[in-house]
Amino acid sequence: MKKWQVATAFLFVLTAGAWAKDIQLLNVSYDPTRELYQQYNQAFSQHWKEKTGDTVTIRQSHGGSGKQATSVINGLEADVVTLALAYDVDAIAQSGRIDKDWITRLPENSAPYTSTIVFLVRKDNPKNIHDWDDLVRKDVSIVTPNPKTSGGARWNYLAAWGYALEKNQQDPEKAKAFVKQLYQNVEVLDSGARGATNSFVERGIGDVLIAWENEALLAINELGQNGQFEIVTPSVSILAEPTVAVVDKTVDKRERREVATAYLDYLYSPEGQEIAAKNYYRPRNAEVAKKYEKTFPNLQLLTVDKDFGGWTKAQATHFSNGGVFDEINRRD
Repeated sequence: MKKWQVATAFLFVLTAGAWAKDIQLLNVSYDPTRELYQQYNQAFSQHWKEKTGDTVTIRQSHGGSGKQATSVINGLEADVVTLALAYDVDAIAQSGRIDKDWITRLPENSAPYTSTIVFLVRKDNPKNIHDWDDLVRKDVSIVTPNPKTSGGARWNYLAAWGYALEKNQQDPEKAKAFVKQLYQNVEVLDSGARGATNSFVERGIGDVLIAWENEALLAINELGQNGQFEIVTPSVSILAEPTVAVVDKTVDKRERREVATAYLDYLYSPEGQEIAAKNYYRPRNAEVAKKYEKTFPNLQLLTVDKDFGGWTKAQATHFSNGGVFDEINRRD
């Protein structure tokens, strides 16, 4: 190779190295997504490195979805949020940190994967728990998170309420009585979904855990190698749609919009969808969903929009201060 060619090649390497950037993103997420994003972050970092030459490191923050949203509202500088439900992202948008049109920016109302609510019981199902009716029996002890702090807990509550409405000809007073009876059987009301899983799995509390499907599958396949747990799929559940958004105020301040947007976009890629499915979330991609169809049984799923009038109405009715949950959860 001629000297000028060697010099040119060396200069190119130096220049490319000078242009490459080290970037950090903070993903503020809800409680049980640790394993999902640990794997996804590695895949995205590799993808971004190959595409741009830049090194991106993603830091994670996990907790109950409502508490996480409050932290961002109060100044935690998340670049992206990946929360349990749209209402929590809307709450951040109302504070001005996220643009109000956030839900229209990505496909499927900015929900790249879904889940639902199931029951986790102990080996051989000793209490014969098969549907929501069994959870109101006096001999059953329940573990579920607190809807005031946990997004998953709000899905749990609404799934139970929707079942009770269907069973009682859409009578809200009978639904209220049913859900009140259910919460009287709750032994532990943890602040987040992962805490509830730990109470049930690690601490041995309760006969049944009302859980995200992905948490229940994780407990079966990775925490319960000795077969000490079983999943019970109720006759009626709810389509749980965790949502994602770029935090506009942070990414514009730090000039990270391009990489933050790409980070969320990549969740919809075949690789992103495959990682979601491997971590027990229901993928949106039809081809990936078909590959994992044996993992995710078909069941009747209610929706927040159709059955509860949307998250704004559901939150105001059930989970606001003085709402229905506060009424039924009083321990007299």
